[in-house]
Amino acid sequence: MTTAEATSEVFWTAFRALPKKQREAVIEKLLKDKEFMEDLIDIVIIEQRRKEPSRSLDEYIAERKRKGN
Repeated sequence: MTTAEATSEVFWTAFRALPKKQREAVIEKLLKDKEFMEDLIDIVIIEQRRKEPSRSLDEYIAERKRKGN
């Protein structure tokens, strides 16, 4: 386990150990943090798009050349 994984595990364990009202307070604080929300939205978008079919950069460039763009 990496240091980052271990640290996140400690925080997650501590969060889960909190009573529900305190967990809700932590979540409210996180959701009020603009930078955190931007990161969270980015993560959600990446996870959603991960299911989309992909193609290599070479394929994309070849298609653009064929279309004359």
